[in-house]
Order: sequence, then C-alpha cells, then structure tokens
Amino acid sequence: MKVVVDQSRCVGAGQCVLVAPEVFDQREEDGIVLLLEENPPAQLHDRVREAARICPALAIELAG
Repeated sequence: MKVVVDQSRCVGAGQCVLVAPEVFDQREEDGIVLLLEENPPAQLHDRVREAARICPALAIELAG
C-alpha cells in the first residue's frame, strides 16, 4: 500500500492522526497533515484505510 496526502485539501481535522498516529501527524503551525510513512506495514493497512475513509477533506489517497 502506498499513501499519498494532498496537503492543499487538508483542513486540519486530525482524524487521521487519531486513527493511525504511526502514519500521520500534523504541522504545529496550522494542523495540516504530515505523512510519516508512505508505505506503512501490513498491520497498519486497516487503520490507514479507516483514516482515508473518515477524512472530511478526502485528502488521503491509497494505492495498491
């Protein structure tokens, strides 16, 4: 699985960080998503899919 985030779409809700903190973080100054792990290990795939699903701005895309 490859994770791609679109920082220009992110609204800083932080739901992704709550669901998968090993993969996502937020910039201190404005809360915009930071991708920590572009290719997360298999044991995190379900949580990453959940983060993408609940993102209010649809700023997370998954491939593979």
